[in-house]
Amino acid sequence: MVSPHFFPPGASLGIVGGGQLGRMLAREARRKGYRVVVFTDEYPPSPAGQLATREVNAAYYDPEALSSFVRDVDVVTMEFENIPAPFLAALEQRRPVFPSRQALETTQNREREKTFLRAQGLPCADFRVVDSAESLAAAAAALGTPCVLKTAAFGYDGKGQVKLTDLAGDWDLVWRAFGAARGVVEAWIDFACEVSVVAARGQDWAFVPFACVENQHANHILDVTIAPARVAPAVAAEAVRLTRAVAEALDYVGVLAVELFVLPDGRVLINEIAPRPHNSGHYTIDACVTNQFEQQLRAVTGLPLGDPTQHTPAVMVNLLGDIWPGETESPDWTPVLRHPRAKLHLYGKRRALPKRKMGHFTVLGDTASQALVEALAIKAELVAQKERVAAPAD
Repeated sequence: MVSPHFFPPGASLGIVGGGQLGRMLAREARRKGYRVVVFTDEYPPSPAGQLATREVNAAYYDPEALSSFVRDVDVVTMEFENIPAPFLAALEQRRPVFPSRQALETTQNREREKTFLRAQGLPCADFRVVDSAESLAAAAAALGTPCVLKTAAFGYDGKGQVKLTDLAGDWDLVWRAFGAARGVVEAWIDFACEVSVVAARGQDWAFVPFACVENQHANHILDVTIAPARVAPAVAAEAVRLTRAVAEALDYVGVLAVELFVLPDGRVLINEIAPRPHNSGHYTIDACVTNQFEQQLRAVTGLPLGDPTQHTPAVMVNLLGDIWPGETESPDWTPVLRHPRAKLHLYGKRRALPKRKMGHFTVLGDTASQALVEALAIKAELVAQKERVAAPAD
């Protein structure tokens, strides 16, 4: 069956956003013969724009730039979710857009996302929506402490989150310091581990998941992904089931990721939904028959989805700007490059800043445990290298 919106190689793919996810998607699209046009408010060339056929650099409220972008593309997708609603609406009026504006608007806002999960009967942490110091105090009393206050919008990588530990706190002070008009307070979850499932859903409603993977975070930012996850088969199957339920309820087309908490008793709760390829899916570039970015391309252009089989156990490690010797001075990559089964991926960003994702590396192994040991050893060498550079001279 030919998909309703079928665009074969030679067509033009529009990507909204200029970051590393767009860069890796652009690489896959160019490899298959697609033209790629990137729309971004970043200064040129953006990481994605470096690999695009054309890059439009403008604010999202610039109607002339939008018209220029739309004229040059056949179908549009995006590499991040925090895109202004009027821009998305204007795109959908003129070109096929995947995933849909409705799916993005649900998942780009924690309040809407949590309300959606609750309405679908999907398991997640208990929560309350707050808009004042008074409602914050009531939410903390109902959920108990510790609990977590999160901004309703524009939160990622730990941004916009505050752990609340004391019911006797000054809620007026906490609310003023929070600085957002609305928030979501979530019950604290004592989990055994965090996992995620990246999956693709096609225009023909085919659902193709990658394996459940295990994620370890540092300072609220993904640090290490272990693929496959070291969890019981029943836990992995439940994580995939919940991801499918989310994708179908959103009538989703494209690649999405669902992050989940695994509780000590084996129950699984949904934490967050990412309506795009995901950091925890980067290992698929080197360890799977079809990677997450090729799946995104296939889904949005109406091609049949590819085989997600993981052919080799793998561990992915994020490379943040913290290990760069300076904003523009690159580390010595010898620890990665001398390993025969390590794959280095750099994102083409001009300035290295603390906590900024600058790249990643993936280590392939005979087992996930072996890959983890070797990946952590490489990471330790890179960290030690930075510490030697930063150490004051005697």
